[in-house]
Amino acid sequence: MNPTAVPERAEMDEFETANDRFKQSFGSWFWGGIIAATLLHFAAIAFWPTMTAEDWAIASDELETIEIPPEIEIPPPPEPIARPATPVIADAQIDEDITIAPTTFEDNRPDDLPPPPADADFDISSQPVFVPHTVTPEVRNRSVVERALVQEYPSALRDAGIGGVVLMHFFVDENGRVGNTIIQESSGHALLDQAAERVAQVFEFNPAMNRDERVAVWVSIPIRFTTTR
Repeated sequence: MNPTAVPERAEMDEFETANDRFKQSFGSWFWGGIIAATLLHFAAIAFWPTMTAEDWAIASDELETIEIPPEIEIPPPPEPIARPATPVIADAQIDEDITIAPTTFEDNRPDDLPPPPADADFDISSQPVFVPHTVTPEVRNRSVVERALVQEYPSALRDAGIGGVVLMHFFVDENGRVGNTIIQESSGHALLDQAAERVAQVFEFNPAMNRDERVAVWVSIPIRFTTTR
């Protein structure tokens, strides 16, 4: 046995670490904490005897009962469409040289048109009246009428930039000549109305037709005086 081993162990026992000191004081710290907690509980009960816990209940709305709608019956699918019948070729022989006859007025005369006026005592040129006709008269000398509009336009009104429209009634005879004119609506200027009457005298028409006969009719045409100023 080594005699020097005993003194070394004694020196080790005399050396005390912090961990050793903490282990030795654990009991006093434990019981001290128990006593402090007990005192705090008794003090809380003594000074705050009416202390209650707050209500943290969650309020919810009353649930409503929902009625479920009745079940919808789905109709059955439609029946399939029947296929068309197979065409059958006829045995009849058709002449390929068939032609359609031309349609002419002579072969298809209308029967519901009124006849031309036959009263010889009434002069239709004196005032506008309706005369049955199938073809309306058309102006055939438009270029002459346009030149007359320029020539008859009153210079005083043209220089002042004043224009207007005169609605004229024309009596067109069986030969397309103007037999009479009447102002239906005035332009508001006497000079323009007078100029319109002079221009009306140069009009020439293709005559009106009732079926296949020429007839005298009344027509309305506006005569316009305009300026570019």
